Amino acid sequence: MAHTPMFDDDDPMLLQVRALAAEFPGAAEKTSHGRPAFYTKKVFAYYGGSLKVDGEWVQHPQSLVLKSDPEDRLALLDDPRTYTPAYLGPSGWIGIDLEAHADWAEVRELLDASYRLTAPARLIAELE
Repeated sequence: MAHTPMFDDDDPMLLQVRALAAEFPGAAEKTSHGRPAFYTKKVFAYYGGSLKVDGEWVQHPQSLVLKSDPEDRLALLDDPRTYTPAYLGPSGWIGIDLEAHADWAEVRELLDASYRLTAPARLIAELE
C-alpha cells in the first residue's frame, strides 16, 4: 500500500537538503512512508518527521531525521530544534527542525555523520 506524499516537491528546504544529500557518494532518493528518504544501502536521512504527544500526532514537515552517534545524541537533544521521531527514535535517530535561516554547514555535518553510520565502507572511503 502506497503512502500519501507528505511533502511538497518545490519546498525550498527540501531542495536544499536534496542538493546536500546528493553530494555523498552513492546517495540516492526514494519516497518511503510518504516522505523523501536519502540512502545508499540503508537510509541516512528522511525529510520530515512526526512524534506523538499526549496521544496526538505532531508533524514536523520541514525537518531532517538522521541517525546520530550515541555520543552526540544527548547534546543534540538539548537543542530546542530537535525532537525524538516516532518509530525511529528508539533506534538512535533524531529529528531537527529546519528554519528559513538554517545553518546549512551544520546540516551538512549532521548528514555526514548519519551517512558515515549507515553507508558501506567503500562509499565512506570515497569521502576521504
